Amino acid sequence: MPRPRDPGEADRARLLVAVGTDKHPFGRLIGWLGEWHSGVADEVGLTLQHGHTPAPGVPGAVAFLGHDQLQAAMAEADLVVCHGGPATILEARRHGRLPIVVPRDPARGEHVDDHQQLFARRLGAAGMVALAETREELFAALDAGLADPSRFAVAADQRASDARRVAVEQVGRIVEELVAASTGRRQRTRWRPWARSGRNGERR
Repeated sequence: MPRPRDPGEADRARLLVAVGTDKHPFGRLIGWLGEWHSGVADEVGLTLQHGHTPAPGVPGAVAFLGHDQLQAAMAEADLVVCHGGPATILEARRHGRLPIVVPRDPARGEHVDDHQQLFARRLGAAGMVALAETREELFAALDAGLADPSRFAVAADQRASDARRVAVEQVGRIVEELVAASTGRRQRTRWRPWARSGRNGERR
């Protein structure tokens, strides 16, 4: 679980990895993170929320974080890596972090559709996330963040909860439009993340 840094950890970067609560495993991202972390374990304090993916053999691994725990971890983190879940991305930015986003790929059995890829690519093109769809892109972003965490800092957005709800609704509509465009059909249900969220407040 995330915790305040001890004085001896002052020089260690804090990394949060969050894959959300979707039932599909995300072994690709977890494997990449484990490989990268093995070379910098003395430099990085890790919290890795792995969800339904089998637990990795790294320190700081936890299946799920409650809402308050996730908020605390984001507030403490120097770097945030996450899947392409809109709520996680918005929360990372609200805490002043430019998230490094690895969207789930349905072709690999990581999700039911490609909405995370479509959404993350749109945000990546707008400079709102650091998009990493390959191992090399992820490692490059993490190495850059470890060398200079300020490269992944944005102005923290401390909007009230009602304003956040409006923002998440708008994100949901964008996701639905992207999915509709890619599948040639409109979504028939309104996207309501606060009504359908799981333990991490994430759309499944």
